[in-house]
Amino acid sequence: MNFDPASDSACLQALQHGQDAALNQLIARWQRPLFTFAWRYVQNQTDAHDLVAEAFVRLHQQRNRLRPDTRLSAWLFATLSNLCHNHYRWRRRHPTVSLDAPIDDDETPAHAAVPSDASPPNATLEQAETRAAVRAAIGRLPHDLRMTILLHHYERLSYREIGAIAGCSERGVETRLYRARQRLREELAGILREAVESQPRP
Repeated sequence: MNFDPASDSACLQALQHGQDAALNQLIARWQRPLFTFAWRYVQNQTDAHDLVAEAFVRLHQQRNRLRPDTRLSAWLFATLSNLCHNHYRWRRRHPTVSLDAPIDDDETPAHAAVPSDASPPNATLEQAETRAAVRAAIGRLPHDLRMTILLHHYERLSYREIGAIAGCSERGVETRLYRARQRLREELAGILREAVESQPRP
């Protein structure tokens, strides 16, 4: 993801001087990357849109508290990450069934996805099940590990950029990624073993 700190800074200063149109520019620039992060975190399209909207509301509310040299991309992702974390904890206490949980790693909700004619039904199902297993495993990671792996593997952010969002060093980001990958390998290995063992023997 390509950041333009100078342009973000100019928009922030304009916003602080009462030029509300600058917020529209920031929304146009950051809405999509923020949405993809939130969607993968909470795994619900409607909730992701609401959380991104709340992040921009908070930006407008807190605009005059931000320093002129604030790295706005980091501030937005950090704010959204905390909103997603709080929402996820609330959802765990108030579980519901999501009707639009994604089945792929693009921006297509489940009810809009159609299998390719080129893919055999069994292969399509196996791919969907694998993606679902990976998504579920990521969803069970602690907040700091989940946030880090989503930002690195899906948003393609550098260690430095993630460190600015997470409030830790680049070495800390590296450690989090290592721990996240280890946990995912362990959990997914178990799922694959169960799948193999459940198959009927010849």
